[in-house]
Amino acid sequence: MNTVLLIVQIVLSLILVVLIVLQSRGGGLGSAFGGSLAAYSTRRGVEKAVHRATIVISILFFISSIVQLVI
Repeated sequence: MNTVLLIVQIVLSLILVVLIVLQSRGGGLGSAFGGSLAAYSTRRGVEKAVHRATIVISILFFISSIVQLVI
C-alpha cells in the first residue's frame, strides 16, 4: 500500500511541476516592481483550465500526503 501511495505522490508531483511551469508568464522580476499589470488580467481558455488543474492536483497531492502519513 505504501508503495502505491509513493508512486501516486511521485506522479502527482511531476504533474504539478509541469502545470506550474506552464503557468509562468515570462514577466520575471520586472512585474514585481511595477513593470506590467499582466498579473491582474482574467484567465481564459487553456490558461483557466491549467490554473484549475493545478489547484486540483495540489489538493490531490495534499490528500495523498496526509493518507501516507496516517498509514
